[in-house]
Amino acid sequence: VQLQASGGGLVQAGGSLRLSCTASGFTLDRYIIGWFRQAPGKEREGVSCISHTYYVDSMKGRFTISRDNAKNTVYLEMSGLKPEDTAVYYCAAVYGRLPRCSRGSEAYDLWGQGTQVTVSS
Repeated sequence: VQLQASGGGLVQAGGSLRLSCTASGFTLDRYIIGWFRQAPGKEREGVSCISHTYYVDSMKGRFTISRDNAKNTVYLEMSGLKPEDTAVYYCAAVYGRLPRCSRGSEAYDLWGQGTQVTVSS
Protein backbone atom coordinates (compact mmCIF):
# COMPACT_ATOMS: atom_id res chain seq x y z
CA VAL A 1 0.00 0.00 0.00
CA GLN A 2 1.68 3.19 -1.12
CA LEU A 3 1.37 6.52 -2.88
CA GLN A 4 3.72 7.61 -5.62
CA ALA A 5 4.09 11.32 -6.35
CA SER A 6 5.64 12.26 -9.69
CA GLY A 7 5.84 15.04 -12.24
CA GLY A 8 8.15 17.44 -10.47
CA GLY A 9 11.07 19.12 -12.15
CA LEU A 10 12.78 22.36 -13.01
CA VAL A 11 10.61 25.06 -14.58
CA GLN A 12 11.01 28.74 -15.27
CA ALA A 13 8.94 31.30 -13.43
CA GLY A 14 5.56 31.66 -15.06
CA GLY A 15 5.55 28.07 -16.23
CA SER A 16 3.26 25.18 -15.39
CA LEU A 17 3.58 21.66 -14.07
CA ARG A 18 1.19 18.80 -13.45
CA LEU A 19 1.95 16.54 -10.54
CA SER A 20 0.48 13.06 -10.25
CA CYS A 21 -0.26 10.99 -7.18
CA THR A 22 -0.86 7.34 -7.99
CA ALA A 23 -1.93 4.72 -5.51
CA SER A 24 -0.81 1.12 -5.53
CA GLY A 25 -2.15 -1.67 -3.38
CA PHE A 26 -5.50 0.03 -2.86
CA THR A 27 -8.10 2.02 -4.79
CA LEU A 28 -8.38 5.77 -4.27
CA ASP A 29 -12.09 6.18 -4.88
CA ARG A 30 -13.04 6.18 -1.19
CA TYR A 31 -10.05 8.22 -0.07
CA ILE A 32 -9.41 11.88 0.56
CA ILE A 33 -6.19 13.06 -1.06
CA GLY A 34 -4.13 16.06 -0.09
CA TRP A 35 -1.15 17.76 -1.65
CA PHE A 36 1.42 19.37 0.61
CA ARG A 37 4.73 21.08 0.13
CA GLN A 38 7.77 21.76 2.22
CA ALA A 39 10.50 24.20 1.33
CA PRO A 40 13.91 24.09 3.03
CA GLY A 41 13.73 25.57 6.49
CA LYS A 42 9.97 25.95 6.37
CA GLU A 43 7.06 24.03 7.79
CA ARG A 44 4.99 21.72 5.64
CA GLU A 45 1.90 23.46 4.26
CA GLY A 46 -1.26 22.17 2.66
CA VAL A 47 -1.66 23.16 -0.97
CA SER A 48 -4.87 21.45 -2.01
CA CYS A 49 -7.15 18.56 -1.18
CA ILE A 50 -10.00 16.66 -2.78
CA SER A 51 -12.44 14.37 -1.06
CA HIS A 52 -14.08 11.20 -2.35
CA THR A 53 -17.22 13.35 -2.82
CA TYR A 54 -15.19 15.77 -4.99
CA TYR A 55 -15.18 18.51 -2.38
CA VAL A 56 -12.09 20.64 -3.06
CA ASP A 57 -10.08 23.06 -0.97
CA SER A 58 -7.07 24.78 -2.52
CA MET A 59 -4.71 27.63 -1.90
CA LYS A 60 -6.08 30.59 -3.81
CA GLY A 61 -5.08 31.23 -7.38
CA ARG A 62 -2.78 28.89 -9.22
CA PHE A 63 -3.49 25.37 -8.05
CA THR A 64 -6.10 22.98 -9.40
CA ILE A 65 -6.65 19.51 -8.02
CA SER A 66 -8.54 16.76 -9.78
CA ARG A 67 -8.95 13.02 -9.55
CA ASP A 68 -9.33 10.19 -12.03
CA ASN A 69 -10.51 7.19 -10.09
CA ALA A 70 -10.29 4.98 -13.15
CA LYS A 71 -6.54 5.67 -13.23
CA ASN A 72 -6.25 5.57 -9.44
CA THR A 73 -4.57 8.97 -9.65
CA VAL A 74 -5.00 12.49 -8.31
CA TYR A 75 -3.47 15.42 -10.14
CA LEU A 76 -2.25 18.85 -9.08
CA GLU A 77 -2.07 21.39 -11.87
CA MET A 78 0.14 24.34 -11.04
CA SER A 79 0.33 27.42 -13.23
CA GLY A 80 2.04 30.79 -13.05
CA LEU A 81 4.76 29.21 -10.96
CA LYS A 82 6.94 31.47 -8.83
CA PRO A 83 10.35 30.85 -7.24
CA GLU A 84 8.63 30.73 -3.85
CA ASP A 85 6.73 27.63 -5.05
CA THR A 86 10.02 25.73 -4.96
CA ALA A 87 9.60 22.84 -2.55
CA VAL A 88 9.22 19.11 -2.23
CA TYR A 89 5.61 18.27 -2.97
CA TYR A 90 3.96 15.35 -1.21
CA CYS A 91 0.63 13.67 -1.62
CA ALA A 92 -1.16 12.00 1.25
CA ALA A 93 -4.32 9.97 1.75
CA VAL A 94 -6.88 9.20 4.40
CA TYR A 95 -10.00 7.07 4.18
CA GLY A 96 -13.02 9.28 3.52
CA ARG A 97 -15.16 9.10 6.66
CA LEU A 98 -16.27 12.73 6.22
CA PRO A 99 -17.53 14.33 3.00
CA ARG A 100 -15.06 17.22 3.07
CA CYS A 101 -11.28 17.35 3.01
CA SER A 102 -8.74 19.20 5.11
CA ARG A 103 -5.44 20.82 4.20
CA GLY A 104 -4.09 20.03 7.64
CA SER A 105 -1.37 17.40 7.51
CA GLU A 106 -2.54 15.83 10.77
CA ALA A 107 -5.66 14.57 8.98
CA TYR A 108 -3.70 12.15 6.77
CA ASP A 109 -2.17 8.80 7.60
CA LEU A 110 -0.58 7.61 4.37
CA TRP A 111 2.15 9.65 2.70
CA GLY A 112 4.00 9.42 -0.58
CA GLN A 113 7.71 10.05 -0.94
CA GLY A 114 7.61 13.54 -2.48
CA THR A 115 8.64 15.07 -5.77
CA GLN A 116 10.91 18.09 -6.11
CA VAL A 117 9.61 21.22 -7.84
CA THR A 118 12.16 23.92 -8.57
CA VAL A 119 11.14 27.22 -10.10
CA SER A 120 13.92 29.39 -11.49
CA SER A 121 13.64 33.16 -11.75
